[in-house]
Parts: sequence; C-alpha cells; structure tokens
Amino acid sequence: MLYTSYDNTGLIRVLQFLKAHQLEYLSGEDLSEVLKISRVAIWKHIKKIQSLGYKIESKQNLGYRLTGTTDLVLPWEVSDGLKTKTIGQKAYYFDSIDSTQNFATKLAKDPEESGSVVIAQTQTLGKGRLGRKWVSPKGGIWLSVVLHPGFDVSKITIVPLATAVALSNAIEKSLGIKTELKWPNDITIGGKKAAGMIIDASIESSKIESLVLGVGINFKVNPAEIERKIKSNENYYGVATLVKKNSTEKPARLVQAFLVELEQILVKLGKDDSQGIINQWTKKSSTIGKKVSISTSGGKITGKAVKIEKDGSLQIKQNSKQIRVSVGDVSYK
Repeated sequence: MLYTSYDNTGLIRVLQFLKAHQLEYLSGEDLSEVLKISRVAIWKHIKKIQSLGYKIESKQNLGYRLTGTTDLVLPWEVSDGLKTKTIGQKAYYFDSIDSTQNFATKLAKDPEESGSVVIAQTQTLGKGRLGRKWVSPKGGIWLSVVLHPGFDVSKITIVPLATAVALSNAIEKSLGIKTELKWPNDITIGGKKAAGMIIDASIESSKIESLVLGVGINFKVNPAEIERKIKSNENYYGVATLVKKNSTEKPARLVQAFLVELEQILVKLGKDDSQGIINQWTKKSSTIGKKVSISTSGGKITGKAVKIEKDGSLQIKQNSKQIRVSVGDVSYK
C-alpha cells in the first residue's frame, strides 16, 4: 500500500478532523455532514485508521474520539508541522518495498521531487554500503531523501559525515540518547551499530544532478533478529536498537527532528562550512584517536586514526607514514 503526504482521501480527511477535535466525541452523523462522506464510508475509514495503529475510542450515542497516534512513520505524520523549507514536505510511505533507495532514485529524475522522503515499514532488498544487503524488519526506520543540491560536486564526500551529525543530533534531542560516530557513516551505541547510510549520486559534467540519501535506523528492533542474519558478515560488530520493545516513543518524532537537522547542516555545507561539519563529526567520533584496522579493496591498513581530511577521507598514522583512506570498513584494535 502506498500513501503520500499530499493524499486528500476520505480516510485522511476523517483522520485530520479527529485530530483537530481530540478532546470531544464526533458522531458518525456529524462527520458525514461536515466532510460530505456517507456514514458507511465514515465507518470504513474509522476501521482503516485503526488498522494503521491509531487508537480510536467509540461510544454509543456519542461517537468517535482519537485517543492515541500510530507507531508507523506515515507520510502525514512526517510532514504535518515539520519545520523545514523543503526536506520532508513531500513524503511517500510503503508497507513494504524492495528498497526505498530504488524508488527515490526514480523520483530524483524530477527536480520537483527535491526534498521528497520515501519511507517503508519493511524492505525486501534494502541496500547497504558496498553492495551489501541491509536487513530491514518492522520496527526500524527505513527512508531515503531526494536532494538536488546546489553545492559543488567536491562536497559530496562530506554529505555522509553531515548526515551522521544530523542524525546523531536528532537522536540526542528527541530521545535523550548520546551516540558515537564511526567512520565513514555509522552511528553506534555502546560500540554497536544503531544506524547507517548510503549515498547514490547522479553526476554529469562535474555537476550534481541529484543525490539520494539512504538512511537505516534501528529504532525499535530486536537486535538478535538482525544479528542472526548478518553476524557471519566480515566486519560485523553488533547491532543496537534505540528504544526497547515497550517504549512509547514515536518514530515519526525522530524522523522530523532528523529532517530539520539535515536541512540545517546541508545549508552549512552549501555555505562552504565543510570544516565546521568535520569538527562537529570529530567531537562525536569513536574513531579518531583509536588504533584501527581498515578493510579496503587493496587489503587491510592498520594504524592510528588521526583526523578527517577536508574531503572526508580518514588519515591514518602507520609508523612514520601518513596514509589517507577514502573507502573502507573500520574495526578497532
């Protein structure tokens, strides 16, 4: 099932009306009269709204009252009240999809889709870095953001760092959880992976036509379920979940916080503040200063992680040599 933030179906109209009158009961007759929808259709929409996870209290002779919101990251839950100019103002939601990244890449061909967000409850072929599969069960936040940035192509390599800072800030502000950043683009809690991201770029004649930013967040997942499927992978280092199964935290709140932080930090990147972003990333980093082993296409590199270069690469000190690594998987010694 596909829902969008710009739907104006009877279901959305009923839901919006219930939200606007949460302190009172609304009869089917009142809803029918105000929204110009038949009472039978009202009843069907109420049932569907409940199936999406909303809590609706029904009392005879009084009507319906919305008493609780959903745990699903539905598009209107993301865009309603979102304090951004473009990012997230248009959103798409799938119960299940092969990959949000695939759908977003198609959207990216249209400049009018800049800022659009694609969200899925589950992915069957979620994409990770370096062609790996991203395990995407229910309870996680799986999304892609379409961007048509105006900044220079050389800044693409800073986007993963900027995104990681934005997500880390959002997690701390909305959930009160401090995270660490692991080069190049992982977010960790207690040394275990809580989120990651990839970027697909379309570049022509040194100009960025579009960026599609894929983000996977283990919001309320069972770590053991994911670990069973990936623990045999090279460079596996554990799975963390942001909140426990009985948590009442709503994922849409985190998504909104992230999109606000993302838009703000991309504005900084557009204003040539790459070093400021690198400094923010370094303050949150679990990598800098550590002895590391990095798996690259040319083999393993070991040494001490010294700093992030201006292009986002990692500088390693190996005895008396300084080595710059642009792509690889880091493990700590």
